[in-house]
Amino acid sequence: MVNFAMWMKALRVIPRLSKSEWQRLDVISRWLVSVRAAVLLMTFFSAAIAGLLALRDGVFHPGRWLLLVIGLVFAHAANNLVNDWTDHRRGVDRDNYFRTQYGPQPLEQGLMTSREWAAYAAATGLIAVAAGLPLVLDRGWPAVLLMALGAVFVLFYTWPLKYIGLGEVAVVLIWGPLMIAGGYYVISGLWDWNVSVASLTYAFGPTTVLFGKHIDKLEADKAKGIHTMPVILGEQASRVAIGAMIALQYLLVIYLVVTGFFSPVMLVVLLAAVTWPRVWQGLQRPKPAERPEGYDPNVWPLWFSALAFYHNRAYGLWLIIGLIGECLLRTLT
Repeated sequence: MVNFAMWMKALRVIPRLSKSEWQRLDVISRWLVSVRAAVLLMTFFSAAIAGLLALRDGVFHPGRWLLLVIGLVFAHAANNLVNDWTDHRRGVDRDNYFRTQYGPQPLEQGLMTSREWAAYAAATGLIAVAAGLPLVLDRGWPAVLLMALGAVFVLFYTWPLKYIGLGEVAVVLIWGPLMIAGGYYVISGLWDWNVSVASLTYAFGPTTVLFGKHIDKLEADKAKGIHTMPVILGEQASRVAIGAMIALQYLLVIYLVVTGFFSPVMLVVLLAAVTWPRVWQGLQRPKPAERPEGYDPNVWPLWFSALAFYHNRAYGLWLIIGLIGECLLRTLT
């Protein structure tokens, strides 16, 4: 039976499920939970930004943009499935490791078999490739290179990139120049280095979310020999890094307004500053040892990643509103 309520829940949070609850889910619900659909919003934001920049510049193509959205979202979903498989095979998620505390790890918890996982991964990957293939055929070798880079990140993020402190660098490149500037290219046929710079205004957001998650599980990663950037830098320096990346997001927008790439309309992103008090307060001290009273049990033990996601959701929304304003401004003038 189709469970629309679970679809909506899986798009907002990563639901925690027992084996009996999992078995009652429909196939779409299982897929949404398995790919951690709530975080796919960040990828949609990148695709939306690429499309709005193309629309603003008069080079938008709705068909290519739709293929871009499908390709990127399903590639991200495939990446999450591959991550779980890799960590399961390497024993990273064994013994109630952090991953299984904040949401189901279907393979580790026996919710699905390896064959079922393979079916989900194959279907998800094929949809991503099917959406990307027409864009590659239309745009030629530059699009082939962009798609190949995406495939490398999908396959090798969990190992070895995450193990050697390059996972966070990869996320900046993926959610910025690759998704946004690359997306702009496959929509318009034009490569614009200014768009690459502008893409960083959003790319640092998903990076703060990943940074936050890696701080949240810093000790667990260290024990497993996973040298994420927070493991290398230490917790305090990593908290400072999150604050610095958030500040850079706003400074880059201001810079692009001053240089004329953005109009002053884009300063609407400053309205996301309403999140700052909660975020800055949370970054001032280490993660609590126990869940604070009143803290959402559906989110715990995520702490810094939840703070970063809270900011990124607001910032991304206002960034998109600003770009819509720019499109309307160009139309009126």
